[in-house]
Amino acid sequence: MSEFVTQATAFKPRSAVTQLQTFREQALNQWLDSHLPNRKTEAWRYLSLRALTGDNYFRTPAETPLEDKRALLTLSNIPGLDCYTVVMFNGSFEPALSSLPDSASGLQVSAFSDLSADVLSPYLNSAFNHQAHPFSHLNACHFADGLFVKAAKNAVIDKPLHLVNLVSKQPEKFNVSPRVLVIAQSGSQVSVIEHYISDEAEQSCFVNGISEYCVEEGAQANLYRLDMLQESAIQISGVHAALAKNASLNSFFLSLGSRLQRCDISVNFRGAGAQANLQGVYLPRNDQQVDYHTCIEHCVPHCTSNEVFRGIVSDNAKAVFNGRIHIHRDAQKTLAQLSNKNLLTSNKAEVDTKPELEIYADDVQCAHGATVAQLDETALHYLTTRGVSREEATVMLSFGFINELIEKIQLAEIGSYLRPVLAKRFASKHDLARHLL
Repeated sequence: MSEFVTQATAFKPRSAVTQLQTFREQALNQWLDSHLPNRKTEAWRYLSLRALTGDNYFRTPAETPLEDKRALLTLSNIPGLDCYTVVMFNGSFEPALSSLPDSASGLQVSAFSDLSADVLSPYLNSAFNHQAHPFSHLNACHFADGLFVKAAKNAVIDKPLHLVNLVSKQPEKFNVSPRVLVIAQSGSQVSVIEHYISDEAEQSCFVNGISEYCVEEGAQANLYRLDMLQESAIQISGVHAALAKNASLNSFFLSLGSRLQRCDISVNFRGAGAQANLQGVYLPRNDQQVDYHTCIEHCVPHCTSNEVFRGIVSDNAKAVFNGRIHIHRDAQKTLAQLSNKNLLTSNKAEVDTKPELEIYADDVQCAHGATVAQLDETALHYLTTRGVSREEATVMLSFGFINELIEKIQLAEIGSYLRPVLAKRFASKHDLARHLL
């Protein structure tokens, strides 16, 4: 790991936001002071970072012709979705490929480099405890530019913001460090789709991204996070939200799996009456690794959180889910629920699930649970005795395991977009996609 630290420390992005030089210097010192996680680190004990140490990923990607970028952008098209589009290509903002909102929409979208440090500094690293996330220090050192999104006070944004993170194949391994800051001012409503996608060429990238959501009093943020990079990619990311009084966060997370993928999700309740709903689906296969770590910090009273994640693990793949609910001493009248269910479709598949409740208040309602199982033989037998082949029955039952969460996605166009993607994935070895659509 020492070689990795040396390479990471020496790397300099091609261009950097000069207004944030102090922020970067602090992050570099924090990175050097932090201990890179390993198997002895409790929060990382089930995930090996060995894939990061085999080569030097700390290179800047080469320039890509605009025509090639346009061709790749078609991969992210969500049929029927009327939206504003912001494109980031290999971590860099691409205004020429974006369709940005006008000033009348109430939504501001800007590059960090277009804003002063006085605008950015109060919010960066404010939504979460960045000291607990060493890779957030690395992101702060390496992002070339960031994306600033702000919904104006009491504005109801008429269209979702589709934030497309395109990653392209390069001759050498390279590093991408996207940074996103979303501010929903008091009384506003905004929806953001974070869409990470690449073509099917073998990727050679290390994506280390941080997204922060600052949801102010009475505001509502809807987040849809779709991680759909090609399976050779390495992705470590953090999605962090801070909720003020009576604010709400509704979110959906999807991971199709990759060589190594870790996503840290934190929700920090900062005002009474706030609520958060987190739903997620992960589907690793082959030799992929997926790790979701969630942490809900109930710091104030009268807040509600509901968390439901489901995983289907196939082949030799491995999944990790760690869901932590921390109810502080003053967080009376808290309602918190967590559920994690996993389906193993191979004898070699593995899942490590660990729900956690840490409660210091006495007037709360909390529940948490986790299950790991294989397909129900009774259900398989029922279908096969009615003319359905075992292969067809397996695909149908697997899809049904996650379909409940897909149906609950508030933005219907996303559900419609995901169905054929998932159908193709489940039915990849059989011509069975027709049963799922």
